[in-house]
Amino acid sequence: MTSFRRATAALALSAAAGLALTVAQVPAQADDRSARTVDVRLIGINDLHGNIEPPSGSSGRVTLPGGTQVEAGGAAYNATHIRNLQAQARNSVIVGQGDLIGASPIVSALFHDEPTVEVLNRVGMDATAAGNHEFDEGYRELLRVQAGGCHPVDGCQFRESFDGARFPILGANVTLARSGLPALPPFWVEFRDGVPIGFIGMPLKDVPILVDPNGIKDLRFGDEIAAADRYADLLHRMGVKAIVLLVHQGDNTSGGGPDDCRTVPGGPGRLIAEKVSPKIDAVFSGHSHQQYNCTVTDPAGNPRPFIEGLAFGRELSVVDLKIDRRTRDVVRSATVARNHVVTRDVAPDPAIQSVVDLAKAKSGPIANRPVGSVAADVLRAQNGAGESALGNLIADAQLAATTGHGAVLALMNPGGVRADLTHASSPAGEGDGVVTYGEAFTVQPFGNILQTVTLTGAQVKAALEQQWQVVNGAQRQIVLQPSAGLTYTWSASAPIGSKVSDVVLNGTPLDPAASYRVTINSFLQGGGDGFSAFTGGTDITGGGIDLDAFSAYLAAHPNTAPPALGRITAKP
Repeated sequence: MTSFRRATAALALSAAAGLALTVAQVPAQADDRSARTVDVRLIGINDLHGNIEPPSGSSGRVTLPGGTQVEAGGAAYNATHIRNLQAQARNSVIVGQGDLIGASPIVSALFHDEPTVEVLNRVGMDATAAGNHEFDEGYRELLRVQAGGCHPVDGCQFRESFDGARFPILGANVTLARSGLPALPPFWVEFRDGVPIGFIGMPLKDVPILVDPNGIKDLRFGDEIAAADRYADLLHRMGVKAIVLLVHQGDNTSGGGPDDCRTVPGGPGRLIAEKVSPKIDAVFSGHSHQQYNCTVTDPAGNPRPFIEGLAFGRELSVVDLKIDRRTRDVVRSATVARNHVVTRDVAPDPAIQSVVDLAKAKSGPIANRPVGSVAADVLRAQNGAGESALGNLIADAQLAATTGHGAVLALMNPGGVRADLTHASSPAGEGDGVVTYGEAFTVQPFGNILQTVTLTGAQVKAALEQQWQVVNGAQRQIVLQPSAGLTYTWSASAPIGSKVSDVVLNGTPLDPAASYRVTINSFLQGGGDGFSAFTGGTDITGGGIDLDAFSAYLAAHPNTAPPALGRITAKP
C-alpha cells in the first residue's frame, strides 16, 4: 500500500503541474469482476478541531428529528463507528472536509495537534481537504504536519518523533503567490476494485480573513468553483470519472435532525454544490458546524448529495456510491447519503483510547494548574449590540498587559473567544470558581501575539466601521470587543461606512487627528477578519501571548466578576 500511495501522490503532483497522464488501474484489493458495478462507501468527517476526547455540554450532543438529544463524539467512539461502517461495505474510503486540527482543546493543541494526526492515521484517513484552521499556525507549520518532523520551537513533546499525516491534505484553490503553482496537492485518487475515484479538496476562499495573514502571506486562495471545475476536467481527461468534492464551506440551517435539509437559502455551500462541474458526483462540505443531508441538482440537471455532519466528531457523513465498471462513472440514481451519529453506546477502540490517554496524561499537569477564579459564569454570547462579558474581560486583560507600551485601549475579535468561562468545578476538582490553565486555553486557544500600535482617531473610527462589511454579496457583522473606557454607538439603519458615532475614550470624544496606542492581537494587526485599517498602525510594539495576558489578569483579580455590558450601544 505504501508504494501505491507514493505512486498516486506523484501522479497527483505531476497532474497539478499540467501534465496529461493516464490513470492506470491499480487495484487496492482483489477485483470482483463478476459485478457490473463497484460499491464504495465514503465516510466523511468535518470540523473535528482536535476533539479527541468526547466533547462536553451542548458541543457533545446531537439533536435527533424528534427533538430528543443523544451524547455523541470522542475519537475512540469514532474509530469504532468507522470500523462498523466499513464492515458493512465491501469498499470504503475515509475522507475529511477540513478543520480536523486547529482551535483544538488543550489535550491536542498543547502538542500542535500531533495527537489528533496520530488518531487520524490510525483510523485510516485516506485524504482530507484543508480548512481555514489548518492554517492557524501558518503554511510552514501545515507542511510540517503533512511531512512530519519535530516542531521548530517546541520540539517533539508528545512522542519522541512525529511522522506526519499519512494522508494528503488537499488545497485545489491554494497556490504560491510568486509562481501560481499549487501550494498543496489539489486532488487525490483512490482505487477500489480496480476503479479510480478522484477526490478534489480545498478550503474556502476566505481563509485570508479568517487566519493570521502573516502566516499565509506567500499563498493565494482562489475561487472554489473555478478550482473544482479545473481539476474535475483534468481528472476526467486522466480517465477518472467518479469524482467527489471535499470543500470546507457550508451553510447554516434553521434546525432539523441529522438527515434534514433545512439550509438557509442563499448559502455559499449550496451555491458551490449546485454550480460546480457536473463531472463531480458528490459534495462533502464543512465549516458551518451544522448537520444537513441535501440533494441538489448539478448544471446538467442530475442529482447529487450535498452533506455535512455536526462538528467535533459527533457525526460521520456516509455516502454510498455505485460505480459502473464500464464507464467508471457513478450511477447517480443509486447514490444513498446519510449522517451517522457517533453515539457513545459502543465499545471505545482501545488503540485510539491509548493515544487519547497519553495526551491526557501529558497535558494534565499543565491543563489542571489553577490560574485564577471567577465569581460567576463569564459568557461569550453577544447581546443585541454585539457585546459580550467575556469579550470585554479579555479586552481588559489585554489592555492591562500592555499599558507599559502606552496602550490606552484594546480591541478583541469575537471569533477568538471560543468557549464560556464557567463557575463550575474545574476538571482538577478544585472548588467552584477556580479557573484552570486548560479552561483558559479553551477560551483562547490560538496563541496570538499582542501588538500595540499607534493609530490616529480617524483610523480607530475606520476600524470600527469595518465591523460591517459586504462579503460575497452579503452583509457581515463582526463586532470587536472593547476594553473599559471605550464607548460608542452604532446604527443598524445607517449605511456601511457610516454606522458608528459618539466614540468616547475615558470620557473624552475621540479626536480624529490625535494618536492613540491601541492593543490588538497579531491576527487583527495583519488585517484578519477584514480589518484592513489595523494594518496602517505604526510604531508596533510586540507583547506577550494573549493567553498569558488573560491568565495573568485572572491571577491579579481573584474572584473576577463578569464585566458589565454597555460599552457598545446599538440603535435602529
